[in-house]
Amino acid sequence: MTEPQLALITTEPKLALITGANKGIGFETARQLGQQGVRVLIGARDAAKGEAAADTLRAEGFDVMALIIDVTDEASIGTAAAQVEKEFGKLDILVNNAGIGLFHRLPSEVGMAELKEVLDTNLFGAILTAQAFLPLLRQSDSGCIVNVSSTLGSLFCLSDPHWIGHQGLFTPYSMSKVALNAFTALLSAELINTPIRVNSVEPGYTATDMTKHQGFQTVEQAAQVIVKYATLGPDGPTGSYFDGDGRMSW
Repeated sequence: MTEPQLALITTEPKLALITGANKGIGFETARQLGQQGVRVLIGARDAAKGEAAADTLRAEGFDVMALIIDVTDEASIGTAAAQVEKEFGKLDILVNNAGIGLFHRLPSEVGMAELKEVLDTNLFGAILTAQAFLPLLRQSDSGCIVNVSSTLGSLFCLSDPHWIGHQGLFTPYSMSKVALNAFTALLSAELINTPIRVNSVEPGYTATDMTKHQGFQTVEQAAQVIVKYATLGPDGPTGSYFDGDGRMSW
């Protein structure tokens, strides 16, 4: 008598897209998600840099693929979304990480061209990317959108004269992140009756190219809070603003 054969149950790994992931916090987020068995799409506007980052992580044993996406180009975003739909049919995690513009500018003097350039990446790019990939996130049993923000996007902190960053006046960057936080709250309200969680996170002042490699923490530490809220279940918090210590004030 032959022994009955047991059916093998396979679980498809979660799929994540991280924009601006070829270096810095985005790259480390990809590594840490890979360590949790997540398949990661390395979003980069430069194909060569994206492939180099993916090659590095593949050599470490992670399931990653480079994806060309320029968040300032709506056509590029649409092409990327179509590619993911064709190859995977869904998306579980979107990390809007791409960001620019951490420089001092007086609000009374900031130029509109410079302000628009920062908003195009940090705000409009995140909105367009979320909109393009939302149909794929709706195919997930437990989708997560993480908008990478900053304490510089907290009106509570910006209005506190005793806060260390009060006089930093990184005007374009702060304005983009305040608006990004508003988008987080509004999108989470729209999706409240779905299994998709939408949160803003503050990774902290981290030594990266953007900060000229100054900061209080490493990219390894910064990525942890992003990964935490990128891997929430459908009963996790939504519409909130977090750092490594917990919920922040808007």
